[in-house]
Amino acid sequence: MVIGVAHLGPLLSIVFGILILILPKLLNYLVGIYLILIGLLGLGVIR
Repeated sequence: MVIGVAHLGPLLSIVFGILILILPKLLNYLVGIYLILIGLLGLGVIR
């Protein structure tokens, strides 16, 4: 399986979801990082 940009969003969601379940105190940081990365992907800054 080749992981491309199209797979990055769902993959980040799964990883961050697991981390939030394990360490709920990281919620604010993980949500912020996720939103920034998804925004950069949407703008095409990350290819």
